[in-house]
Amino acid sequence: MISRDIVWCGVEGVRTLNPVDLSGKPFHFIGIGGIGMSALAYILAKRNLPVSGSDICLNDITRRLQAEGAHIFLSQDASNLEFFGTEATSKASVRTTTEEAGSVAVLSLGVEPVARVVDAPSLHVLPQVICSTAINPNNSEYRAALELGCSIFHRSDLLAALMHEYRGIAVAGTHGKTTTSSMIGYLLLRAGTDPTIVVGGEVSAWEGNARLGHGDYLVAEADESDGSLVKLAAEIGVITNVELDHPDHYATVDEVVQTFQAFARNCKVLIGCWDCDLLRAEVPPHISYSLNPNLGADYTVDQVVYGAGGTSARVWERGKPLGTMKLTVLGRHNLSNALAAIAVGRYLNLEFDQIATILKSFQGARRRFEHRGEANEILFIDDYAHHPSEIQVTLAAARLRVESFANEQRRVVAIFQPHRYSRTQVFLKEFARAFSDADLVITTDIYAAGEANPSGITGEDLAAAIAQHHPNVIYQPTLNDVSAFLTRALKPGDLALFLGAGSLNRIIPELVSAHQTLEAQNNLATYQSA
Repeated sequence: MISRDIVWCGVEGVRTLNPVDLSGKPFHFIGIGGIGMSALAYILAKRNLPVSGSDICLNDITRRLQAEGAHIFLSQDASNLEFFGTEATSKASVRTTTEEAGSVAVLSLGVEPVARVVDAPSLHVLPQVICSTAINPNNSEYRAALELGCSIFHRSDLLAALMHEYRGIAVAGTHGKTTTSSMIGYLLLRAGTDPTIVVGGEVSAWEGNARLGHGDYLVAEADESDGSLVKLAAEIGVITNVELDHPDHYATVDEVVQTFQAFARNCKVLIGCWDCDLLRAEVPPHISYSLNPNLGADYTVDQVVYGAGGTSARVWERGKPLGTMKLTVLGRHNLSNALAAIAVGRYLNLEFDQIATILKSFQGARRRFEHRGEANEILFIDDYAHHPSEIQVTLAAARLRVESFANEQRRVVAIFQPHRYSRTQVFLKEFARAFSDADLVITTDIYAAGEANPSGITGEDLAAAIAQHHPNVIYQPTLNDVSAFLTRALKPGDLALFLGAGSLNRIIPELVSAHQTLEAQNNLATYQSA
């Protein structure tokens, strides 16, 4: 089918009527390895649509796409689009599903054909090019697509077209989108509705960041970072909170509010967190949830017990107790996320006992307080938190974990890589006060994410700001410096929490390995001295 919504044509944001065609025309993704782009590419590939894309290196995500038949180019270069020229296309093999053979032909793009090879003169067509906001207008591959006359779409245009085919559940909010959308997807999957899922993190239950189902529902994360969530029209919208997080796109929090208001108008039913003052005042939902029983939300909790092994709480629905829920994911923020999932489930007429049983087994998404290993009695945890509010709640969860060990002194060691110069500059005072639950803070240089640095702010500036409020802050400029320092400084009993949206987590495997070696050496020394 063809979605005829108004879309963005090109990363410059020029609006034009330019339909996303989901009937068989090829798709080419510039930056296909990104977490949001790859999820959409996966859905298209599973639907047997022709998919190709470029990125600068192979990873598990791109390998997964290759396994589904996508063709991956290992550079973002203008020559990639030559693949779709008349000569290249006419020589390409073609695959069809057995039930569609002879009617819809799809480029195999370098993989074995599924059923049979056929002639495909009708495939002399240019691809629909998908970009994210991260693609610079001067990108050579993007410029080549423009010159060839390709239809160029923002990734949100494609998500909007897909959502038009389903009963959409779109999860928005400054924080908690990935976990909440993953919880809702997991709930519907285990409840037997066979949903399609597109989220911004990898979840073991569907072995990645996307899943193609055959049911009525599409659960998707709605990204506010560039304002593109206003294109989504969902049956159910969820907003977890409203806060300024992307000063590179929004000048004021009022602009953020306006974006969420536009999103809310596009949703048939809006579910929102009543604990967020800004959301309550400016984007009031149809159905509300809150951790505070005194606020009068539709869904709330009492008898809450937070612990190192999870959380338990009694859940109320419009003044009536539903029963007790237990979660294995930690912290207040995840209890709030679970209430959002409960509100969605109840709106879809699921029984509470079924909801509670399913959510109890939810293990979270990757990079959301993810256990990455344990060595020398040190626990290594990876988390995507990159905003002061996220850092605070994540450190609070870490504090819960270490305080569960009675009569043992254990440290929370926070290792933080700032993400973007603009965010670091705008939230410098908030970052400075965000690390109170850590015993030791290590900061490194700012991960630019392709951003310029007109203010000249540095990672050392951030470390100095944190040090005004925290007694133990150490600045290590590079990731190699951080790794060398932590190899020496981490002690048995520590919880090492790696925070940030950049590249910091790449050093975790080498640190686990280094401390495994130290543990083996210590054990040998102990054995020899016995």
